[in-house]
Amino acid sequence: MNSIKDSLKAGKTVVGTAGSPSVDTGMLADAGYDFLLFDTQHAAVDTKQLHPSIQAMIGKKAAPIIRVSSNRADLICFALDAGARGIIVPMVNTKAEAEAMVRACKYSPLGDRSNSGVRGEWGDFKDYRSYLDMVNEELVIIPMIETQQAIDNIDEILSVPGIDVLLVGPSDLSIELGVPLDYPSDTYQAGLDKIASACKKHGVVPGMYFIPPEMDPNFYVAKGFKFFTIPWAKWALDGIKSGLDGIDR
Repeated sequence: MNSIKDSLKAGKTVVGTAGSPSVDTGMLADAGYDFLLFDTQHAAVDTKQLHPSIQAMIGKKAAPIIRVSSNRADLICFALDAGARGIIVPMVNTKAEAEAMVRACKYSPLGDRSNSGVRGEWGDFKDYRSYLDMVNEELVIIPMIETQQAIDNIDEILSVPGIDVLLVGPSDLSIELGVPLDYPSDTYQAGLDKIASACKKHGVVPGMYFIPPEMDPNFYVAKGFKFFTIPWAKWALDGIKSGLDGIDR
């Protein structure tokens, strides 16, 4: 029911890109990406503005994932009602915060999510309980690790049932580690290795919000980071240029 979750369980690398109301999400969702990530934390967009963009993705390969602006049940509910198949929450620093996120994402009896009818493209069900159980099982839950406090609490955070991916916020984490945006540094890479090791121990996939510029995605895949975003604009421009270059003009 959720291709992202199936791929993660199979140990595959899951690659997405940024989606927004200003781009053709229907085209991007059929371009080969596994997911489109809609950001409502740092982008000037509200979750309720995303309905048309997510509707345009119905029947496409990529699934919609929304990053909410903070760990609040109402914001998570808005994102789920918009049709998100995965939820990202920033700055999750403690076990209690991770537990609150999971409970906001799941329907009773596993959580506190408010019911507002069938939401998202989850398929057909024989009864309503089957729908609730399917969403509880298939939704991808992704807390972000961005601080030293979160690293100190990583084993407790990862012990919370229901977490699928622990997502590194690269820039914030580098600042916290005292090496702002110095992604190749030994200090930063040692922090990533600690995160990857803890995730492996707890059976959670480590991910990167983005691959730092000028760094090879496969370097991070080799470390175990199998969930991340890649910019699409340069590839699109290269493709257009290649097509035009093939025309006698």
